[in-house]
Amino acid sequence: MTNTPVRVPLVQPGTRPELAEVEARIMAERGRVSLLYQVLLNSAPIASGWERMLTAVRNQTGVPADLRELMILRVAVLNGAVFEYDAHVPHAQKAGVGDGKIDAVRSDALPDVFSPLERLVLELTDAMTREVVVPDALMARVQQHFDAKGVVEVVATVAAYNMVSRLLVALDVRH
Repeated sequence: MTNTPVRVPLVQPGTRPELAEVEARIMAERGRVSLLYQVLLNSAPIASGWERMLTAVRNQTGVPADLRELMILRVAVLNGAVFEYDAHVPHAQKAGVGDGKIDAVRSDALPDVFSPLERLVLELTDAMTREVVVPDALMARVQQHFDAKGVVEVVATVAAYNMVSRLLVALDVRH
């Protein structure tokens, strides 16, 4: 990445009347229109769909908040999405993830600080992010801990945050 600013113009909230509805939904769910959403508002359909999908992933699944935030942090680290990592550290802390584990997601290899279930979802995160294909043996272990709904929700969390981090990196969103 270069030191250039974000690669598309930021849309300041309230400056485009046609975006009022989507901005209102973003505000209702997130309390503010973050830098990420100021980028996304360049496309109303993308911003609207993004907000709905990420709200579902973050707030409407049965994935425990601590596991969700560990997966999000790990995806951010693996993809070099500093903005996403920094944005989710407070969410991880609020979910009860200790600073040692927050720091440990930055390691190349997963240290022994993680519980077996945390390690499992982080192994899944690594496989999905680094290799895309999840080995059958790993998926079998995931299926031992989660029912079909849970498997879909855990996989969707990793997939969604790969989408988030890759957009952030491609458009050079870092602050």
